[in-house]
Amino acid sequence: MRFDIEPTVFERLPNLKLGINHYTKITVTESPQMLKGRLQLFQEQLFFELEQKELTQFSGIKEWRDAWKKLGADPNRYRPSAEALFRRVKKQNYLMPFHSAVDLNTFFSLQYEIPAGIYDLHKIVGNIRLDRGSEEDGYDGLNGRFNSLQNILVLKDDYSPFGSPFVDSVRTAVTEETTDALHIFFIRPLMEAEEAYKLTEACGNMFTSISGGDVTSYVLHKGQAAIEIDDSIE
Repeated sequence: MRFDIEPTVFERLPNLKLGINHYTKITVTESPQMLKGRLQLFQEQLFFELEQKELTQFSGIKEWRDAWKKLGADPNRYRPSAEALFRRVKKQNYLMPFHSAVDLNTFFSLQYEIPAGIYDLHKIVGNIRLDRGSEEDGYDGLNGRFNSLQNILVLKDDYSPFGSPFVDSVRTAVTEETTDALHIFFIRPLMEAEEAYKLTEACGNMFTSISGGDVTSYVLHKGQAAIEIDDSIE
């Protein structure tokens, strides 16, 4: 499987970095109590922090709002997913446990202030590319409605769009039957590539400590805009 970023994306976002974890032989289950407790505590602590700070004072939220504008999207209408999570916490509408993969994805997104998505590898068709969405791009999302992705970063396989830093599709969602997955982190653009790799690797290590399996980590950026992922089924 080839995974690449369209060169035209860097014309608008020259500092874009994408963290990628390829998980194999994982087990997705109800989250352990440790993770449930950690996610709840983090949201409670963030709620009190949000009483003292504006959303745009969080570096990750600000950087992705700025990126939205450079792409031609309106961050007040179609919010980056991390900001949407922060706004839920601000209203004390805390995210409830779902399963280990989704709960870890939520935790990482809140902790690092970045959009993140996890996808069942065996539901992805062919190669993957990250592009800027056109007016034709859209899908049925995990938010329960059809979502237009014009002027928003979009992950596409050879079949159709399936993910974005706005909302992900139903088609490639991870379930408790998932054994191989791709975890995508829309890194803060101003973060250096070396730091971005450490973040991606740390998330992968925590993920596999809970879900088992193996992980290989990558970071795509302007200097390395494509990788090959071994998606063969053993």
